[in-house]
Amino acid sequence: MRNKLKVVIDTNVFFISVSRKSKTHWIFEKLLNKEFDLYITNDVLTEYEEIMTQYLPLPLKDYVINIILLSKNVVKVIPYFNWNLISNDPDDNKFVDCAVAGNVDYIITNDKHFDILQKTNFPKVNVLTPDQFKTLFE
Repeated sequence: MRNKLKVVIDTNVFFISVSRKSKTHWIFEKLLNKEFDLYITNDVLTEYEEIMTQYLPLPLKDYVINIILLSKNVVKVIPYFNWNLISNDPDDNKFVDCAVAGNVDYIITNDKHFDILQKTNFPKVNVLTPDQFKTLFE
């Protein structure tokens, strides 16, 4: 039996996956079913909450945040170093810092700003699109 994957999920992917109508809803379902471990930091959680507050009804936002806070397969890490590897959108560095601090397998994103990580040898951070991530479960 393989170990569960350890991932960081970019806010846009996470937010969209919450909707049952989304083609990426399977990500949220797999999180609920504890099929992978989601790694977060305070900064990542804050961004999730800010975006959901803008677009979701309060009860749904609170439900999702409570899932994150109470799930045993959600791991909160504290990054002790800011790598600043993404210069085109420095706000995305919170996901890189979380990934490095948690020694995760992948960051899941559709954001092209993360492409720079393919050229970065250290620290090594692997990035997958949601479609690529899905193939790991097939």
